[in-house]
Amino acid sequence: MPIVFALAGDTLYSAVDRKRKRSRTLRRIENARARPGVTILVDHYEDDWSRLWWIRLRGRARVLDEGDERDRALGLLAEKYEQYRTEPPDGPVLAVDVDEVREWRA
Repeated sequence: MPIVFALAGDTLYSAVDRKRKRSRTLRRIENARARPGVTILVDHYEDDWSRLWWIRLRGRARVLDEGDERDRALGLLAEKYEQYRTEPPDGPVLAVDVDEVREWRA
């Protein structure tokens, strides 16, 4: 599942945005509530394969439905993504406390 995200220290944040969805109850959020051990993979592709890379983050997910940390996370996301400045997400925020990082580059 592709996501947009922002990092703050060892925590990755991703929000449920306002784009139309089949349901307001998203599987990725409910999965994180039920099984908080998660993996996030960020990869970079180019036709020049010598420039390929990926980074894998593993950690514990928390779902932020309200509160100061959720507000800070939305601020970080708005700094990074112009779309979030004009139309802030109104759903929960997924916070992943990263405890393992692996990376590879060509």
